[in-house]
Amino acid sequence: MNDPGDLRPNEEALALEPASDATLRFIGTIHTPWRDRKDCPRQGRLDGPECQLVLDPVWHNALAGLEDYDTIEVLYWLDQSRRDLIRQSPRSDGQTFGTFALRSPVRPNPIGTSMVKLVRIEKGTLIVRGLDCLDGTPLLDIKPDRCAFSPKAPPKPGDEVIQS
Repeated sequence: MNDPGDLRPNEEALALEPASDATLRFIGTIHTPWRDRKDCPRQGRLDGPECQLVLDPVWHNALAGLEDYDTIEVLYWLDQSRRDLIRQSPRSDGQTFGTFALRSPVRPNPIGTSMVKLVRIEKGTLIVRGLDCLDGTPLLDIKPDRCAFSPKAPPKPGDEVIQS
């Protein structure tokens, strides 16, 4: 995955030791039609193909109430992405950009995020549209669309809207 021979013109990579400073808990697996990165869309589309978020059974009860949302945010671990590029050439034309100025899956911590349409929930499997990841991608988290979310807890200091 981190083969220096895979660099495009003007790209720059770092020699990094394997990361060992965080532990993530995968909650399931994502199933999509895409088996190869060259076939995967750059950005998901809400009218794209149906995909599945298959949760591990211990997390099924954590889905209670999620069906109330039309769109949800999905976070996933881009496990097949390299993690060492600091400058990238997305068009392979030699023009480079800093990794943090791109939505590329190639990142120091390859966390993907997509706002997807929740089609339905079937026994611990969410059927969604709008993903842009490979089949078998580990699932990190699911959250209600932050624009549609109403807090369930009482307000905290700093939650008030400041009028100008």
